[in-house]
Amino acid sequence: VQLVESGGGLVQAGGSLRLSCAASGTMIFSIKNMDWYRQSPGKQRAFVARINDEGSTYYAEPVKGRFAISRDNKKDAVYLQMNSLKPEDTAVYYCHIDGVKGHWVEDGQEFWGEGTLVTVSS
Repeated sequence: VQLVESGGGLVQAGGSLRLSCAASGTMIFSIKNMDWYRQSPGKQRAFVARINDEGSTYYAEPVKGRFAISRDNKKDAVYLQMNSLKPEDTAVYYCHIDGVKGHWVEDGQEFWGEGTLVTVSS
């Protein structure tokens, strides 16, 4: 399974961006959890948001009320709408999935995208 993120870029503080991530490479029957993580320079990768297969969503405290995660199961895609962006949101954003059922996918496998850079200027 390959995950390809898109939508990153440079935006001024207060602006918005929408990240996308699509899974491909094999026939996927279902994905339990679809997440976004981020990694700022000099910091560890950190959880941002999750949406599960029931549509329940979870957010890290720093992004609550500003970011919204959604998914399209027909496209095996997950999105992150980021509003009211702050300079501290600057990071490489990674897509992550687990609980995948599909061809050539073993139980317990999880997958990461290569990341997309979001830069928020002050």
